[in-house]
Amino acid sequence: MTIILFLASLIGGIVIGVPIAFSLLFSGIMLMLYLDVFNAQILSQNLFNGADSFSMMAIPFFVVAGDLMNRGGLTNKIVDAATSIVGHIRGGLGYVAILAILLFASLVGSAVASTAALGAILIPMMVRSGYNRDRSTALIAGGNILSPIMPPSVPMIIFGVTAGVSVTDLFMGGIAPAIYITAILCVVWALVSRKDSAAPLPRKSFREVISAVRKAIWAIFMPVGILLGLRSGMFTPTEAGVMAVVYALLIGVFVYRELTLQDIKESMISSAKASSAIMFLAAAAMVSSWLMTIGNIPRIVTDLLQPFIEHPMVLMLVIAGLVLLVGTSMDVVPTILILTPVLMPAVKQAGINPVYFGVVFIITCVMGLLTPPVGTVLNVAASTGRINMERIVKAIWPFLLAIVITLLLLIIFPSLLIQPLEFFTQ
Repeated sequence: MTIILFLASLIGGIVIGVPIAFSLLFSGIMLMLYLDVFNAQILSQNLFNGADSFSMMAIPFFVVAGDLMNRGGLTNKIVDAATSIVGHIRGGLGYVAILAILLFASLVGSAVASTAALGAILIPMMVRSGYNRDRSTALIAGGNILSPIMPPSVPMIIFGVTAGVSVTDLFMGGIAPAIYITAILCVVWALVSRKDSAAPLPRKSFREVISAVRKAIWAIFMPVGILLGLRSGMFTPTEAGVMAVVYALLIGVFVYRELTLQDIKESMISSAKASSAIMFLAAAAMVSSWLMTIGNIPRIVTDLLQPFIEHPMVLMLVIAGLVLLVGTSMDVVPTILILTPVLMPAVKQAGINPVYFGVVFIITCVMGLLTPPVGTVLNVAASTGRINMERIVKAIWPFLLAIVITLLLLIIFPSLLIQPLEFFTQ
């Protein structure tokens, strides 16, 4: 009855258009009333505790850093560098898009922001060069699944705080899957782009390649510096976020000289809005999480998953299927906040590495960005590419299938993720 009441109040609020954060609060209050533990002081205390986290402070810093870098001209520099390196290959602009997305993902950590920024540049460029508009738009959407996986990743910070798992280890764990997905997307693009009549771009001279890479080196250096600093223990994820903001300001103002005071002001305002929405969602989720614990919901779910506890791979497949289903109708952050405290007891009982689970769980969650009806990235890409949802859904399936295959390989062969993770965290 507890689970039914929680789900009915949560889903009911979402269906009638109540924002998810308030739906979570509503479902929490309903559980408090049902369990006869309603107390306004406990409610406010849990709200405060949900956002009162040193690790969660990394979110607004990385959001600001990503926005400053986008406004400061780093996007164009990355695209130019990628074009000079692989633009001359058949289907070259597709590989440019994938490489640019991988580099930009390590700066922004937001699939929606990366899709909007790179889609506005690359989709018109690809269409003018003779590539199919639908496939080009689908590639941009599918490729940007890398943004929440490649560190710094906002979903990984949220999962780490919610599950009590090292955010630094999660960041390190995201590197190998991001590389795997990049490789398989290149293979898929090589197959689907054969239908396009686009001619490769002229090969750049060695001097032009060096010049383009040199101009982009400041953009590339930031994620490399962050990863090296995190791996060495020089700073925490939150401190890395602070350094990223300072670095973005210095590079945007003094190196590329494209960042103005007005840009900085607008960036602070838009980043504050985005960060406050995430933080309030986390605060509301803490209320529901606390009450789910009081209502013994995690234990109930663990009992339901008990037949799979002795078979970790089967358990991971069952959880992946559940998360994929939830992801079709819910965005990434609320999915993580709601399901993490429910699933973690079963995961721990099965003896699954929590960092491994976290990375696979996040990959599964972010696939919901590419599936209707929510499909946030699909909507942004379709708008940027000037096509309707029906067309992009038809074009996205090869890329989505490739990501599903990667996910299945990570579940069937955990060593594909665990061994690189051990290397990066040694």
